[in-house]
Amino acid sequence: MVKLLHSEACSSIWFSLAGEVRIGDIAIPEGVVVLPVEKVAAQVSLAPGSELAGIRFQPAIGYGLIRQHFGRPMVLTRDPRQLPGLIPLFSRLKTCCNNVSRVSTMQSWAENNFRLTRLIPGALQQALDCIRDDAEPGSLTQHLEVSQRHVERLFKHWMEMTPKQYQRILRVKRAINYIREHGQVNLAEIAHQFGFSDQAHMTREFRAIARITPGKV
Repeated sequence: MVKLLHSEACSSIWFSLAGEVRIGDIAIPEGVVVLPVEKVAAQVSLAPGSELAGIRFQPAIGYGLIRQHFGRPMVLTRDPRQLPGLIPLFSRLKTCCNNVSRVSTMQSWAENNFRLTRLIPGALQQALDCIRDDAEPGSLTQHLEVSQRHVERLFKHWMEMTPKQYQRILRVKRAINYIREHGQVNLAEIAHQFGFSDQAHMTREFRAIARITPGKV
């Protein structure tokens, strides 16, 4: 089975429980695997008998929990300080007999172990909120009490991307979700609705970030 893992500006923890799993040409070993921040879509291949579970994070949350960004998939050999019980969770997931029990097990673990309050800087959270509310990345200082340079530094450190790159990924993600929800749509109207300069611009952004065209969603 081959699936497209869409870029959603997320980082992920995967539990590779059995079988052969690959991201592009990279084999994912069995264990608890931390993935890089998703900036472009990638193909995920699962051989027959593969078993995979995972959790996706907004990248600043992922960095706050693990305190490290990774350039390639990495197997965790011990629990990060702020994610206790992660390795034992893998062992419990191995014993689950179906996906429903795996999801329930992960939810129970998350409820008991996630401590997200004040995990990321307030200025970064405000900047993320502004971009999600369609503020232009270059005008964030109009909404925040910090300089544009400071915002850029926060994004580089916590998000591993620029505010502009985050906005581009978010825009494509929203457009994809809308097309999926509404089926047959006028792509020129979608381009205008989601802030692309025109349909051609939207198509270029889809190819660069989602690795598909709007018509193939």
